[in-house]
Amino acid sequence: MNADSVAGLGEGLHIGIVGAGSPMPDRDRGNPCVAVIAGGKVWLVDAGEGAGETLSRMEIEPGRVQGVLMTHFHSDHIGGLGNVALFHWVAGRTPASRPMPVIGPEGVERVVDGFNAAYAQDFVYRSAHHGETIAPLSGAGMEARPYKPPEGDQELVVLEEDGLKVTAFRVDHTPVDPAVGYRFDYQGRSAVISGDTSYVPIMEQVSDGADLLVHEALSRELLQLVEDAAGAAGRETRRQIMADIVDYHASPQEAAEVAQRAGVKGLVLTHIVPPLPVKALEAPFLEGCHERYGGPIWLARDGDLFSLPAGETKIVKSRMIPRRPGA
Repeated sequence: MNADSVAGLGEGLHIGIVGAGSPMPDRDRGNPCVAVIAGGKVWLVDAGEGAGETLSRMEIEPGRVQGVLMTHFHSDHIGGLGNVALFHWVAGRTPASRPMPVIGPEGVERVVDGFNAAYAQDFVYRSAHHGETIAPLSGAGMEARPYKPPEGDQELVVLEEDGLKVTAFRVDHTPVDPAVGYRFDYQGRSAVISGDTSYVPIMEQVSDGADLLVHEALSRELLQLVEDAAGAAGRETRRQIMADIVDYHASPQEAAEVAQRAGVKGLVLTHIVPPLPVKALEAPFLEGCHERYGGPIWLARDGDLFSLPAGETKIVKSRMIPRRPGA
């Protein structure tokens, strides 16, 4: 990869959708990952399977990635950490001199230790093959930076550097615990990323006056059709899984209500469940959302970019990957 898409971005806060899907296969939406770009530096929120490859397609230079902020430790949110760390180490314009930071609630140490153990032999092979100048062992792998997640309606600043402030807050993804979301503030612009959650009142608190709310969304009505089809086909395990996941995700309509009450300027729906393989499914997925929220609503796709220019109030949507014909 020779291009560097971040170099052409103006001042302000930029939100790149790396993975807008879920564990369910979706040709337009990969496993969850969001790139938050501020001052030419990139922080990822989660790193699902395929995140490294999609970052390459988005032409985000690996050397710009400062680290990953984890919302929780479901497989679809951590599956791409190994490759992202590998790209961070050796795929940038200069090799990394220290492991990639992974910031997350308590438990992140076990995730990082597991990936580092799985890749330990690979680190040695690559350094021996390419040499310390290209692949210094000091830069291999990841470094866990755990924090105690805030309780109730409390908020916790987990990162503050170069004008970027990142605030964590607890969400409800029971039985997954801990689970958090993040608010990003930079140059007078702000974005909130919900992580996986059912409706929680704190979302309105932390999103108050934010420019952009990136909120997960599950359509109970469409998922019911998937559940019914699985039952009719005799696939009881799949039917039960579809029934189980409804109670720990928010609906598009609930996300719209949060956006309206919080007064955000724009709503991006991500972690789309179920997949929407044809455009005709978008209207039923969003049914009732525009009646609940008066601002713009976007159904995220991998490669979407939402720019919040400094000193302005507008949201500029563009693409970092050409859209698939018919998508």
